[in-house]
Amino acid sequence: MTDNAVKAEERRLPRVKPATDIIEKEDGFYIYVDMPGVSKETLVIDLNEDELKVIGKADYQMVEGRKLGHVEFGGGEYFRSFTVSHIVDKERIKATLKDGVLELYLPRQEKVQPRKIEIQAG
Repeated sequence: MTDNAVKAEERRLPRVKPATDIIEKEDGFYIYVDMPGVSKETLVIDLNEDELKVIGKADYQMVEGRKLGHVEFGGGEYFRSFTVSHIVDKERIKATLKDGVLELYLPRQEKVQPRKIEIQAG
């Protein structure tokens, strides 16, 4: 397949905004992105300035000799972008892909960690 044919094939993939949960905890932010069918090899996570982009491709191969009667899911490209706050330590962002769910951990910068102020008796 030529480069142009590969690019044309990739363009035909439907682009889907995956279901996402964002949870804030004291130590940082946890982002869970539902990406069934995406492997580590087809997953790209880019951080550019304050924009975090997640792109993953799912490819479901047709079994030779079978015809599709009805399709509600199939190959596609997942795409999601997030604006990263200044309170996130960008150097320590971590990503884990397990069972079709991408987990991103965006830790808070140390100096921004919330803390309780002890009240002195006067």
